[in-house]
Amino acid sequence: MTDEDRTLEIAILVCPGYMPVDVIGFHTALGVLPQVNVHLVGKNLEEISGFPHFPTRATTTFEDCPADLDVLYAGAVPADVLEDAETLAFLADRGSRAKWVAGVCAGSLLMGAAGLLRGYRATTNFHVYDLLPYYGAVPVHTNNVVEDRNRITAGPATGSHEIALRLLQVLRGTKTARQAELNMEYAPKPLFGVGTPELAGPELTRETVAGTAGMNAAFRQAAQRAADRLGVERQPA
Repeated sequence: MTDEDRTLEIAILVCPGYMPVDVIGFHTALGVLPQVNVHLVGKNLEEISGFPHFPTRATTTFEDCPADLDVLYAGAVPADVLEDAETLAFLADRGSRAKWVAGVCAGSLLMGAAGLLRGYRATTNFHVYDLLPYYGAVPVHTNNVVEDRNRITAGPATGSHEIALRLLQVLRGTKTARQAELNMEYAPKPLFGVGTPELAGPELTRETVAGTAGMNAAFRQAAQRAADRLGVERQPA
């Protein structure tokens, strides 16, 4: 049986403070197709809030999530989740068998914290790009999708759509992926054209980074502790 013939099992992590913008495009592109089970996976089925406030309930607990997944996926989460033992144990277990492990924005760091990016090329949001080596990943400086064997990562927001399209191509064929791109009318035309530090220039980039300094500091501290926990020697200067 080929991937195009069988039911796919997809798990998307949700937790308090997760960023729906990194999840919804992926969820929609996969979830509208037949023979695809999309699990919003969390510790329990109680209502949680994404960031900004976005009420959500997991549909599947860690315990009940299928053992063998076609895709294990995470978007950005708060820094404290990168050190949550239960979440990391779940990701490490399912990720060790999943056909694909995918991370968008700080979801890439989360997969790294679970030990799933050691030796893999990866990318993330530019705010925390320099933290990838703390998790043993090989950083690729790009705002596009980075694919290395069965690991696939991207920056925030549109990365959710782009990873979805690539995995649809792999799992359901190019025609299905092309139809999905057309159905969602995915043809980005940025209003200002400042969507990367290189395009934005140093002044706007400095102001933007300063505005997220507190959040970025929490990710940096978590990364430093993760490097010690994972025994990663290659760290940023």
